[in-house]
Amino acid sequence: MIRVEEAGVGLVVHVATVDEGARACPECGVISTTRKDRRLTWPRQLPYGGRSVELRWHKSRWFCAERLCPRGSFTEQVRSVPAGARLTAALRREAGRVVADDGRTVIQAGRDLGISWPTAQAAFEQYAAQILPDQPPATEAVGIDETRRGKPVWRENPETGKWELIADAWHIGFVDAVGGQGLLGQVEGRNAASVAGWLTAQPEAWKQQVRYVAIDLCATFRAAVRTALPHAEIVVDCFHIVQLAQRHLSDLRRRLTWKHHGRRARKGDPVYAVRKLLRRNQEDLTGEQLAVLKSELTDMGTYGKQILDAWKAKELLRDLLRLTFKHAHATPDRSAVSAARYRFQAFCADRPYLPELVTLAETVDQWWEGIENYIKTGITNAASEGNNRVIKLEARKAYGFRNRRSQRLRSHCATTRRARHKLTPHQVR
Repeated sequence: MIRVEEAGVGLVVHVATVDEGARACPECGVISTTRKDRRLTWPRQLPYGGRSVELRWHKSRWFCAERLCPRGSFTEQVRSVPAGARLTAALRREAGRVVADDGRTVIQAGRDLGISWPTAQAAFEQYAAQILPDQPPATEAVGIDETRRGKPVWRENPETGKWELIADAWHIGFVDAVGGQGLLGQVEGRNAASVAGWLTAQPEAWKQQVRYVAIDLCATFRAAVRTALPHAEIVVDCFHIVQLAQRHLSDLRRRLTWKHHGRRARKGDPVYAVRKLLRRNQEDLTGEQLAVLKSELTDMGTYGKQILDAWKAKELLRDLLRLTFKHAHATPDRSAVSAARYRFQAFCADRPYLPELVTLAETVDQWWEGIENYIKTGITNAASEGNNRVIKLEARKAYGFRNRRSQRLRSHCATTRRARHKLTPHQVR
């Protein structure tokens, strides 16, 4: 360092080269001893202590000492400021880090560090290439789920005159369902070919370590997994099973209300007073609330009793799913699982006049293998849902993405911050 000058709210730092390696010819590596002239450059540097720092690098241009070298002269360069660089390596890395690890947008990183959007984006891509693994980390269970952001992009083919899909709004994410390693990969599309293509492209050793694949009630995902990972067992997420039961209960309540009143339920109707209690779990209801639910529906006659039966069917299904929690450290008793399944199926079969319950029972029967695997393992797709929330939040902060590759890269960095120990203190729970 030569000297430091005050410049308003910032500093002007004059520096000179002390590294002997800077006099080595970049072509042949021979150390030069003959100076040609002097140059002054202004590489941008990180702020220090809340104040901007302007570098003034007084460097030399040297003649190459090797006669056979095609390079006649060269300018000094160091690792932190390569030849032709207008930013220091520290500033470039910080620009990439604040986007990938701190969750800032590219434009905000550029404003904070005084660089342009393309420069900040290039720094982010370079930083992401360094911190993200080339291959997905090994895991025993993979979660698959889709998320939608933005609108699809269509373009008319001038030769055929048909509109072709250029960019799909749906993205399918693959996450570590048990190890907390975040997003493993992402592909565009919402079909079996996209899922199977990504899984098939992974190394054979990685595929052999995957024992379970957690999905929602999606036949497309199930077909793709059976094609790409025939040895893996499919696990159906319990949340989506209960969600399906709640949906059938709501459909049945609306259908019977229209049949009974010829209109939607309104304030003053008994079914309107208990509509929220129907969505509650039995263990979350107080004794008084449970008594109100049963008495109000029973007093409504056959119409109310059928709604109460649908609520009981939903609770019988939840009793079946809860067996995994009662046996957190041991394999659930097969006889207990069989008995709970029989109670639910028999209850629905005895009420063929309620098509919603019949459909629910048929769906559970069709997906029983995956439901049974959930009861045995307790694996859920919660990691996928959590990652989808982070991905949507990242897209909101960016006010949407035009470049889908950039969207996937930002999503990958955002969902792996916890695994890379880059969460800020207020985000750690």
